Amino acid sequence: QVQVAESGGGLVQPGGSLRLSCAASGIIFSIYHMGWYRQAPGEQRELVAAITTGGNTNYADSVKGRFTISRDNAKNTNYLQMNNLEPEDTAVYYCNMGRIALGRSGSYWGQGIQVTVSS
Repeated sequence: QVQVAESGGGLVQPGGSLRLSCAASGIIFSIYHMGWYRQAPGEQRELVAAITTGGNTNYADSVKGRFTISRDNAKNTNYLQMNNLEPEDTAVYYCNMGRIALGRSGSYWGQGIQVTVSS
């Protein structure tokens, strides 16, 4: 049984930092592409960061230079380091893992974790 679990969310002031973690079990972690999506109230879910099996990364324009995605295959965990957070980053963040593509049928989702940026 595949399990995907996010951790590390919470409340942070503008300009602060958080690191999200996404741990998986029940899959061969190294052969999956990884990504982080977020969904704010009333908005569509959007991809903010992705990392391929080979370590190539891609970011939404809104987070470039502030967020960094990484993976540790030995720990079956990927991370999203979020710096210089803005109120617009407030959302539920979801980890996704896919063999072929992210966000598609057959990929795996975590349950989501709240990130709130507010003073």
